Amino acid sequence: MAGIDFLRAMRDGALPLPAFQATLDYVLIEVEEGRVVFEGKPAEYLLNPLGSVHGGYYAGMLDSALGCAIHSRLAAGQSYTTLEFKLNMVRPLPFDGRAIRAIGEVIHPGRKIATSDARLVDSDDKLYAHATCSCMIFSP
Repeated sequence: MAGIDFLRAMRDGALPLPAFQATLDYVLIEVEEGRVVFEGKPAEYLLNPLGSVHGGYYAGMLDSALGCAIHSRLAAGQSYTTLEFKLNMVRPLPFDGRAIRAIGEVIHPGRKIATSDARLVDSDDKLYAHATCSCMIFSP
């Protein structure tokens, strides 16, 4: 199955959410070739000992957006793995019921190495974090 078809099936509920996403309670809401959007609502159970949303939540949502943007461009039989992941947190995430979106887009869809970037924003497009990644592409 082509990557975009796999992701659309996951978005539409024909395939189950990965356990990691179910645990952190965020879902895939938009898929197009080279671009994906995940949405979640940070909650109290995601707080770190200092009382703010744990950095792992930022990383989880952004890593999903980065990788799935690349996955959306893969042909049937291809797969990928992350080589490098860089995250910049610019402000604390709210945990007041506001929806947060991770928007991932492919920068370079290479045959062997692909890169993508992602932003973590609220409904007003306020930036909370941004990230980039490089992935190695495997072909049959």
